[in-house]
Amino acid sequence: MNQNDFLNELENIDLSQYKGVMKIVVGILAVGFTGYSSVFTVDPEERAVVLRFGQVNRDVGQGLHFKLPFFMDQEYKVEVLRQQKLEFGFRSVPDESATEYAPAQHSGQDLAHESLMLTGGLNVANIEWVTQYTITDPETYLFKVRDVEQTFRDMNEAVMREVVGDRTIDEVLTTGKDEFQNKALDKLRVLADEYSLGITVDQVILQTVVVPEQVKPAYNEVNQAEQEMKTTILNAEASVEREIPKARGTALRTVEAAEGYAVKRVNEAMGAASRFSQVFEEYQNSPNITRQRIYLETMSDIYQAVDRKIIIDENANGVLPLLNVDRER
Repeated sequence: MNQNDFLNELENIDLSQYKGVMKIVVGILAVGFTGYSSVFTVDPEERAVVLRFGQVNRDVGQGLHFKLPFFMDQEYKVEVLRQQKLEFGFRSVPDESATEYAPAQHSGQDLAHESLMLTGGLNVANIEWVTQYTITDPETYLFKVRDVEQTFRDMNEAVMREVVGDRTIDEVLTTGKDEFQNKALDKLRVLADEYSLGITVDQVILQTVVVPEQVKPAYNEVNQAEQEMKTTILNAEASVEREIPKARGTALRTVEAAEGYAVKRVNEAMGAASRFSQVFEEYQNSPNITRQRIYLETMSDIYQAVDRKIIIDENANGVLPLLNVDRER
């Protein structure tokens, strides 16, 4: 059969018998498409915003929902129960079992523009962090800002550089980490509300804060010098704390000894004056007896102070030859 014969056969076919079948097929397709474009489902962790002719009509939660067909209604789904996150200075690498951390140098991307920052002491720090947030207003999140994620990412970098610029390198690396995170979190929450992003910032987590490899030798030298300075200051303060109490103790002992000696001398003088007054009163009452008692007491004191005593009668004569004076001397 040549081409002309084939065309003649096609012209002789009666298509009227197939019109009913075609109408049924078209009707089924139209009903199917209408039904398909009239329903949608929302997962448990999602909410959907429905637009009708380009205007916001409603937002719905999980389940099966109906809408006007033929794209008169359009739904946009947003995960509102799932915590989102943005990573800065690194990217997580999805694995079969878990998500692994991948530093910037191993992630295949140049992320230095995100993590390199200048501190308040004009030092350079490499800071990697994660910001976690939750979508709380789907309508605002979808339609208030053209690109929420990029806007929020730029906002994070601006806030982090501002906070780091108010801190020294030591505060960023060690003691000021918690305060650093809290301050960045507060600023991000305020900016997210001002820019109407429709999100709530949950947490800012610092992953690593290190000195860049290019400046690490110089930083180590400066750090070592600062440590030596602090050690010298601490030793000097310890010496001061040790010597000052010792000097104060010596001064206090000297003052107390002087005060004790003064009290002793005053008491002795008062005692001597009191005894003299008593003796004088007794002497006035009985001069002879008092004079005799004083003489005896004086002689008793003298005798106790002499090693050897020789007592002779005042009327005795010629006693010197009896005493071996040279031997005694």
